[in-house]
Order: sequence, then C-alpha cells, then structure tokens
Amino acid sequence: MKNLSANTVSQRQRILAHLQKGLHLTTRYARTGLDIMHPAQRIIELRAEGCDIASFRRIVDGHKNVAEYVLLSNNQGLKK
Repeated sequence: MKNLSANTVSQRQRILAHLQKGLHLTTRYARTGLDIMHPAQRIIELRAEGCDIASFRRIVDGHKNVAEYVLLSNNQGLKK
C-alpha cells in the first residue's frame, strides 16, 4: 500500500480527484491504487456532498459484481 492518509476527507478528495480526470474508478482500484478500504462509503459521502456519481456492476479480472464509479458532472465538489 502507498501509506496514504486514512482520513475520510482525504479519501474522498483522492476519489474525487481521480474521477474529475475523467477516469472510471472500481472498488478494486480504490483499494489497491488509492489505499481506500471502503470506497462505497466514501462514494455515499461524496453523493451526500452533491457529487453526481453513477455506479455500475462489472466483471473485473474474473471478479464478478465489482462496482465501477463514474462522475457524471464535473462541476461538483466537496463542501467545506
């Protein structure tokens, strides 16, 4: 792991920064690449902050039912 901050605000910021680049985010990548162990909860929190994030279920590397997230509107951000 990358030893990134476990702070939930930092985790939400990492997810949002990734999605704002126009990239999709899977739960697997969030855990391995962004060091976020509960990405679904961070997505719920981002949605509560007003971010328009869609979720889909995919098969990734042979794993069924992996969540994939996409930012639908790039003009959303975190409340202070």
